[in-house]
Amino acid sequence: MPTHLNPYIHFNGHAREAMEFYQQALGGDLRISTFAEGGMPGDPADADKVMHAQLDLPNGEVLMASDTMAGQPAPAVAGISMSLSGEDDAELTRYWEALQDGGTVVEPLVEAPWGDKFGILTDRYGLTWFVNVTKVPVATG
Repeated sequence: MPTHLNPYIHFNGHAREAMEFYQQALGGDLRISTFAEGGMPGDPADADKVMHAQLDLPNGEVLMASDTMAGQPAPAVAGISMSLSGEDDAELTRYWEALQDGGTVVEPLVEAPWGDKFGILTDRYGLTWFVNVTKVPVATG
């Protein structure tokens, strides 16, 4: 099995809600287990929080997340961005539209100086997303 680098996002009590939102926006299969289900002792207030969530996307990519437990520092998302890129304009535009629901568009998804279609948004959970639709070269014959 090859090594994979998977984004793992930490939330302060709303990992389930966020991951269900990402599943709606991006598709895929979502598995969630709570601290109680994982047998993690600790603060009873943590029992229903997400110990681990994994969203297996249709293209094979994986997005993971969890909640912080009581007494842990609140997670910071500053300095971290997610990037979606590829050649499928319709698919990436669909992701863009879904992810901006409840969020803020930083840069609209439009043609960029380098020729691709590019935009930046911050979703409702404070995570920044870069979306880049690679310009497909026109075949010349």
